[in-house]
Parts: sequence; structure tokens; C-alpha cells
Amino acid sequence: MGLPGSGKSTIGRQLARRLDLRFFDSDLVIERRTGCSIREFFEREGEQSFRDLEQGVIDELTQNGTCVLSTGGGVVLRQSNRDNLHKRCQVVYLHSAPEAVFRRLRHDQNRPLLQVADPLARLKELYDLRDPLYREAAHFVVETGRPLVSTLVNMIVMQLELAGVVSDQS
Repeated sequence: MGLPGSGKSTIGRQLARRLDLRFFDSDLVIERRTGCSIREFFEREGEQSFRDLEQGVIDELTQNGTCVLSTGGGVVLRQSNRDNLHKRCQVVYLHSAPEAVFRRLRHDQNRPLLQVADPLARLKELYDLRDPLYREAAHFVVETGRPLVSTLVNMIVMQLELAGVVSDQS
């Protein structure tokens, strides 16, 4: 979990491949079910309807057994999501500074919460609100900084190995 653009999907896919596990992206599951993009759903139905749908998907996916799950950045806004993720999963918070995320996302038009006049200010607001919630749900915090995806995956695997969650995958 982490802010929009923190690398959840990219790192999640690589981690699943490395651990030989199934990969799910909750936003992609929602898009398949609704037949439209998250942005379109937000515009048509509003954030509250999206969060209701997301809550059901998270409840379902966290009961899926061993897998790697990438969540939307706002998943932590609901206590039930934080509880289900923390109790049923090993949660990794990909911690990214708002400025770093902004550099990655400044030209991205597909993230509904960032389609505002000052996306960096919006990212800072999201960070201030969500960082404590991510930390509440997380078992591990990984600083994303500027390392390669493979380095971040190695860092996550090492954390999981040290915690006894997975065995050495080398």
C-alpha cells in the first residue's frame, strides 16, 4: 500500500513473480467489474460509491489465500479495510515522499484525486491524511526513494524472510 504512484502495482507484480504467487490489483478488479476506468467511475458515481465497491473487493481479495495484492492508494480510508488487510495479510507500506510521487505522476491524467490545479499540494494533503493510516495497517515500511524496482523487491523479500513469513527465495 502507499500513495498513488508509489509503485504498488509495478513492485507487486515483480514481488509476485519472485515469490511465485498470484498477483491481484484491486483497482484492476474494480475496473473489470464496472466495465470502466476508476476515473470514469469516480466521475459518474462519486468517491463514496467507489469506496463502497472497493471495500467489498478488499474483503473478498484478502480472503483469497496466499497472493500479492496491490491496493488503491485510498484503501486505508476505511477502518474495515485497514483491519482486514492487517489481520489477513502481511502489509507492506511503500513509503514515498509527496515530491517524489509528484515527479513520477506530473503528466498522468488517469488518477482522479490528482486532477486538480495543484497536484503537489494535493499529494501533500493525501500524505498527511494517509501516512498514519498506512502505518496503522502495515507490518513493514519500505522507503521507496530512487532504488530500482528489483532492489525494492529484494528489500521486501528480505523483510518477509526476517519475519519468517516466506522462506529464502533466492
